[in-house]
Amino acid sequence: MSAHTTFKIGGPADFIVAPANFAELAACLRLFFDGGVPVSLIGGGSNLLVSDKGIRGAVISLAAFTAISRLPCDAAAPNEGSEAGRVLVRAEAGASMVDLTEWCASESLSGVERFAGLPGTVGGAVFMNARCYERSVSDVFRFAKVLSVSANGFQIVEKKFDSAEWGYKVSPFQARTGIDPLILGPGSTVVLAATFALSSGNEASIRAEMTGYARDREEKGHFRFPSGGSMFKNDRSFGKPSGKLIDEAGLRGFRIGDAQVAPWHGNFVINAGSARAADVRALVAAVKKRVFEATGFSMECEVIFAGDWSTDAAGE
Repeated sequence: MSAHTTFKIGGPADFIVAPANFAELAACLRLFFDGGVPVSLIGGGSNLLVSDKGIRGAVISLAAFTAISRLPCDAAAPNEGSEAGRVLVRAEAGASMVDLTEWCASESLSGVERFAGLPGTVGGAVFMNARCYERSVSDVFRFAKVLSVSANGFQIVEKKFDSAEWGYKVSPFQARTGIDPLILGPGSTVVLAATFALSSGNEASIRAEMTGYARDREEKGHFRFPSGGSMFKNDRSFGKPSGKLIDEAGLRGFRIGDAQVAPWHGNFVINAGSARAADVRALVAAVKKRVFEATGFSMECEVIFAGDWSTDAAGE
């Protein structure tokens, strides 16, 4: 799985498949569910740390689901009227956020500029309710085509935006059963395509804004080493971002094996060479402990820990 995550870390999956369309996806799901095979769905592999032992069962990659298109005005919400003054854009879950922002700029559509340069896919950004420069995905999200799993199987349905289900780095798609957040089970919902409400704008102005945000990411060192992006969520009620708390605890550059708190940003944990997932996990635990001892604040991870984290007799 190291080839399928931005951390470049992770042991083997039992097997991985990449369906080309919704029909193939449905066929794979029927096969695996009927055979009792655990199923994990992934997109771009950002915000994801897979254990050194890898993932048991089937991994389904949505990498081929990359189409982006406009929707007609009367598709503003399923079976409802149009949304005046808005242009609806539908992006499949495997499309990268870079491709989405570039496509929107080429169509002179404004609303997603602040996500320029964001690693990962549309599906992952919706799942995490990604937030960049004070703008969240939920600010433009309107509805999605989702895979809904129940005890009786699965179905593909439309899911409309409901503000009560969304919050800071929170979406209605994060609910999972069991100890592995990737494995599908009753109650799981997976975004297959998302529709956003944007507005018409000027391409040159849109691209200028995008360039500024992308440059800022590069200058902050987002891409110097493999990582999963921001490791911890911020808690606004505490008054300081997690990166600041980590800095004040003197943990910039703190290292276990090749897992390291980035020397230039407290909330990035990087793979400085050949880090193991176990190194990252131990580093995260140590950072959380030190910050809690210093502040009484318990930080919450934004990166998802997935796969087989069981230990053998040697504790490895």
